[in-house]
Amino acid sequence: MSGEDLILDVADLWVAFPSYRAAPVHALKGVDLQIAPGAMIGLVGESGSGKTTLARAIMGLVPPPGVVERGRVLFAGKDLRRMDAEARRHLLGREIAMVIPNPRAELNPVIPVGRQIANVVFHHLGVSRKEATGVALDMLRAVRIPDPERRLNAYPHELSGGMAQRVVIAIALACSPKLVISDDATSGLDVTVQAQVLDLLRSMVQEKGAATLFITRDVAITAHFCTRIAVIYAGQLVEMADTRAFFARPAHPYSIMLLAAFSHNPALRARWTRAAGEIADAAGEGCAFAQRCVRRQPRCLTDIPTLRAIAPGHLARCHYPVEERQ
Repeated sequence: MSGEDLILDVADLWVAFPSYRAAPVHALKGVDLQIAPGAMIGLVGESGSGKTTLARAIMGLVPPPGVVERGRVLFAGKDLRRMDAEARRHLLGREIAMVIPNPRAELNPVIPVGRQIANVVFHHLGVSRKEATGVALDMLRAVRIPDPERRLNAYPHELSGGMAQRVVIAIALACSPKLVISDDATSGLDVTVQAQVLDLLRSMVQEKGAATLFITRDVAITAHFCTRIAVIYAGQLVEMADTRAFFARPAHPYSIMLLAAFSHNPALRARWTRAAGEIADAAGEGCAFAQRCVRRQPRCLTDIPTLRAIAPGHLARCHYPVEERQ
């Protein structure tokens, strides 16, 4: 698929944060990621692996003093890094939308939620206030808010956590964006509400034909909602595959460690997670995961692995990927 046909095309993206009297810490190290129209890519990794930094870098919102050192970010063929601030503001919310995990932090506590949805529609689509309010009501119905006419004038503190998250989804999808970034959007909800909100997000994204970058620490969720899985560790993508292939034959030791964390077999969990610890900023030679890997060899400590194809559509950044026994 050519770059013009992709919704998102990220190439060799590096993000660094300065450190006092030390070398900068690289939160992203040469990330390559492509998302086609209608695809739902699950980006999986533990806390500190670079998931949120990647989302912010795509949107041009890396918090200072962080900087994008180099790389390309194309959205529908347009270079986001070369856009001026005004052009980027027009895109954000209109064609690129983000759903965050804490709706209380995103919603204005002193403005009714219906008006907050309507404000986004009014600003980005240029319709009248009356039309924007009508769209807001339609979106509250679409996200299955009970009694939407009454909730239109409700304040965020009057809503449950699940309903507040549905309002955030309504705001994100109100302008029919081409790309939706969900950053651990359901992590604060209980399991039942989480499943309902995730199913709602998936169905609404599919209805609107949007592409989705679905960021999560819970690899199990991606099995049900994503078309393709990307695993990130220490700022590098270490494995990418179609969902079925990933769960049938995970190849990178880190991916297997993540899956083992959900296993009911204590021996399996102990074997693959015994080296768990803080994520290292491996700026030097060797594999970033080598110090935690149960399969490391001398080469892993000296040679940097590349992200290479180990099967059609299945990539792994490992000198010694786990292979299925015949």
